[in-house]
This record gives sequence, structure tokens and C-alpha cells, in this order.
Amino acid sequence: MSTKLESPAKTPATAPSAAESAAREKPAFLIRPAPRWPHLDVRELWHYRELMTRLVWRDVTVRYKQTFLGVAWALLVPAFTATVYVIVFGKFAKFPRGNVSYPSLVVAGVIPMQYFASSLTGSSMSLVANLPLVTKVYFPRVLLPLGAVLVPLVDLVVGLPVLIALMAIYNTWPDGIQLLTAPAFIALALVTALGIGFLLSAVNVRYRDVPYMIPVFLQVLPLVSGVMYAVDEIPVKWQWLLAFNPMTAVISGWRWAVLGAPEPIWSRTAVGVAVSIVRFLVGLAVFRSSEPRFADTI
Repeated sequence: MSTKLESPAKTPATAPSAAESAAREKPAFLIRPAPRWPHLDVRELWHYRELMTRLVWRDVTVRYKQTFLGVAWALLVPAFTATVYVIVFGKFAKFPRGNVSYPSLVVAGVIPMQYFASSLTGSSMSLVANLPLVTKVYFPRVLLPLGAVLVPLVDLVVGLPVLIALMAIYNTWPDGIQLLTAPAFIALALVTALGIGFLLSAVNVRYRDVPYMIPVFLQVLPLVSGVMYAVDEIPVKWQWLLAFNPMTAVISGWRWAVLGAPEPIWSRTAVGVAVSIVRFLVGLAVFRSSEPRFADTI
């Protein structure tokens, strides 16, 4: 009589609980202290790209909220400013204009300068203006100054029809493919504003003197950046002095790109680019070293 061997009963595997499945699927993030040397964690910034988009869109939507003229102010501000410059510095002071019509020359200087002024002001105030986020929620704090320099790009684009209209009236069109370099000069203005914004936003957390300093600085800046005159028409020694101001390189290069103005001297442009990079690295270093204390100090 044969005996039948029975295999031992298998215990059914228990299904993982919902909590265990969520823990396996949810990625873990390790928060480390911010390094004290100039460093941008690109992976972390990419992870928070949706927050960045929301911050920028929020600032764009509320920028002209409850205003009668709305986004038309982006057209009127450069138009009014350029009109005053043309009358005062063109008709009375007779500032040098080169071979470009003076209204086109001035508007081509006002538009990037307006962008820089808005970017510098917004990025310098970005931490204090978003105090609840800084004190209650973790996210890369560099998103706030970075978003503040992106928002004014909307105003810059909206204000371009003023320049295009003057280019059509005075027939001041670019001569060739240098028009493709125009975004590079705006990028230089962005990097310059962001570097100074990093520095001033960190300082503004502790010392609230920054809102009083910026208007004084911005009143003088157009005079030392060539907004009201052609930089290539002033004495060479002053051109080299102005070369240490990155906005001089921005305005000269922008005019060359969009108006067909004389080509900038690239050695002087390189000086402005180098100064801008140094300012960016110094501002980022100060920002990152102060970042761990923002929530306690602000």
C-alpha cells in the first residue's frame, strides 16, 4: 500500500499595507545645511520648478491688479520716461547721440534700464515680501530672487512696441544678424540684477535700510550707464570708467543689436561681463551663507 506524501501547507503571503506601499513609492529627501561657497543646486531647483512657476505667475497676475490702465503701464512708463529724456537731454542739454536718431537711442536705453530697475527692486525685497513662506515652509530660498528677476521680462516684452514704432518712424533697423544677440544682453542685465539682488535681499533681512538705498542708486544709474547719450561719443577715458558698470555693456550691446548702432568695443564689454559675474558670485556666496538664519532673523 503506497503512502501519499502531502506537502506542507503554504502560508499565504500577506499583502503590503497601504502605508508600506506609500512609503516605498514616496521618495525621501535629505535636507542639508546650505554650503557657504557660491553654489546653485540645479537638481533641487528643477524639483521645485512648479513652485517657481506658481510664484512667477502669482506676481505677474497681481502686478497690475486693480489698476485702471492695467498692463498698459508697461507701455506708458518707458514712453513717458523717454519723452522727458528727449526734451531735457536732447533738446536742451544736447547730449551726444551718434548716428542714431535721439528718440530711438533713448528708448533703446530706457527699456533695458527699466527691466534692470524692476528686477533689482523685486529681488532685493523678495525675502521680506514673502515672509510667511520663508518662516513656515522649506524650499530653496534662491527661488524668490530668481522669480523676481523673471517677472519684469513681461514688462520688457510688452514695452517693445514703443521701440519698434520709433524704429519704423526713424528707419533705425538692425543691419544684420546681430539682432540674434539681443537676448544675450538682456541675460547680462538679468545676471547683474540677480547678483545684486542676492546680496541686498540677504542684507535686507537684518537691516531694513535697503528700501531707502535702492531709489537713490537707481536715480543715478541711468546717467552712468549711457541711457541718455551714445557711449561711443564720449572721451575714451570715460568709456573705460563706465565699462566697469555692466549696464553700460547691456545698453551699448542692446542698441547695436536692435538699432544698428555702432558695434560695442568688445574689450570694454568683457570688463562689464567680468564685473557682472564677480557680483553674481559674491552675492550668491553672501546669500547662501546667510540662508540658514533667514527664518530666525526676518
